[in-house]
Amino acid sequence: MKNRRQLFENIVHGVFLALGLITVGCVLLITVYLVASGIPAIREIGLFEFLGGQTWASTAAQPAYGILPFIMTSIYGTAGAVLLGVPIGFFTAIYLAKLAPPTVKSSVSAAVSLLAGIPSVVYGLVGMLVLVPGIRIWFKVPDGASLLAAILVLAVMILPSIIKVSITALEAVPKEYEDASLALGATAVETYFRISVPTARSGIAAAVALGVGRAIGETMAVMMVSGNVANMPSLFQSVRFLTTAVSSEMAYASEGSLQRQALFSIALVLFLFIMLINAMLNLLLKQKAERS
Repeated sequence: MKNRRQLFENIVHGVFLALGLITVGCVLLITVYLVASGIPAIREIGLFEFLGGQTWASTAAQPAYGILPFIMTSIYGTAGAVLLGVPIGFFTAIYLAKLAPPTVKSSVSAAVSLLAGIPSVVYGLVGMLVLVPGIRIWFKVPDGASLLAAILVLAVMILPSIIKVSITALEAVPKEYEDASLALGATAVETYFRISVPTARSGIAAAVALGVGRAIGETMAVMMVSGNVANMPSLFQSVRFLTTAVSSEMAYASEGSLQRQALFSIALVLFLFIMLINAMLNLLLKQKAERS
């Protein structure tokens, strides 16, 4: 019986190890493919001209491949969505995990799950039909398809990831920690913010990382509400993100052309952005853990 149980555990361990190695292998293959496909264009265009150029005209008689507007737009759009979405999602998660009555928690959690299941194109359609005309009327601008519209749509789209993962992290905090704090005279709110939240900070940081990844990697919804024009970022001006730059031109970029190679270079820059954000979050968490 013992040998059979040990055999079963070894098989399960081997399966999990194989799945983990497959996942790591897929990431490595994607990395190698993007590097191999993106480096030739950067080498031909020039690193500073590619990253620092402000003009993207891939189909002009004298083509230009500067992606600085895409980079700055992605940074501004992601930062704006995080500044709006993270506080709302964070406080909503605390309320649902610690303060909400069971009926309210179940209904709001169901609504959050519904938000997570809505396709991106539906967010973009609602934003295009409701938000874009609203911005045009409220702010009296010529066109409501702008960076502001993209920020608002992305802020709503990252809420489910932040709320659901943060709730899981907060509910995993041992009840003994909170009971000890309450026994020492702290109020419930003080306990949740000074005990539960610091204890669950790694899970909350993972929720923020997921939200940032969703915001910086979103394509369809952003394309429908941002105007998709290669301008330097301005709140009420049509803009183009890194993701939409790739998706809008990849279909008609000819095989082996410099335009197609440049689009792969944009994908490589986007990939490096996401890796850098995750590395920074992990570094901040490690430093806080060492201090505590």
